[in-house]
Amino acid sequence: MYDPTRLAALVAVSEAGSITRAAERLGYTVPALSQQLAKLEREAGTALLVRHHRGARLTGAGELLVGHARRVLDEMERARHELARLAGLSGGRLRVGTFPTAGIHLLPPVLSAFRRAHPDVELTVTGHEPPSGVAAVAAGEVDLALTHTYEPADPVPLPAAVSAEPILVEELVLVTRPGHALAGGTSRLPLAELAGQPLISMAPDHPPRQGVERALAGVGASPAVLVGTPGYALVCALVSAGLGVAVVPEMVARTAATPVGTRLLEPGDLRRTISVVHRTDESSPAADSFRALLRGAFGRSAGTG
Repeated sequence: MYDPTRLAALVAVSEAGSITRAAERLGYTVPALSQQLAKLEREAGTALLVRHHRGARLTGAGELLVGHARRVLDEMERARHELARLAGLSGGRLRVGTFPTAGIHLLPPVLSAFRRAHPDVELTVTGHEPPSGVAAVAAGEVDLALTHTYEPADPVPLPAAVSAEPILVEELVLVTRPGHALAGGTSRLPLAELAGQPLISMAPDHPPRQGVERALAGVGASPAVLVGTPGYALVCALVSAGLGVAVVPEMVARTAATPVGTRLLEPGDLRRTISVVHRTDESSPAADSFRALLRGAFGRSAGTG
């Protein structure tokens, strides 16, 4: 039996015309989406895509499978809608908290799927820069929230009756101005090579980034500009202007509004985990359904199937 998540990935590539654009739409990294597609091809026993310099196109087998995949996915959505009505999701509300990167690049396709499955549920989305989303869930201000943690980091306990479910893990990568010498290689750049580099820093007092900032300071990266409020768009803009280099999540680098060069780091143990936070002492069919859609869309890791 074909995995619905992989079928959805194939449909996304057929609609977007390239694996890169489909990955952005689905919130995957390109390697993670390529891995899903490779598994689907193994399941199908034949090539489904032909990659070329302008993107990717479906083979005859791919076109055939996409037609069936659309029908399967439509039937699954109808089933979710009918089950939701049985579960009491023909009304009510769902309050979702999010931080900007997730709100822009991860939430829209999941909210769209939720709306199709549960059109009668009132949706509210509010901004909560981590870790404030955790407190909002604990206080009952939102039903669930997308938040993030970084590695390395000091452990931060969750409030009572609050649980965090990881949905996406991504590496932190180096971003530089276009044409910078450090962005020129294809191999991973040893972290020690950042010694003496002017760093656009997220400021040592920004809680989620403190461990990362300490790791960069430990190899001798020199803070050139401190960005005191969370704002990766500003960080990338300053990098693009040549004011320094920065270490940011891969999703941020891939979707930067200003041109930047990127490079993977060695070792690859600087990471960001995006999680959905919810209460464990209250049952909400709408929140449960939304979390299931998140799991289906992103899995537990951007780098695994």
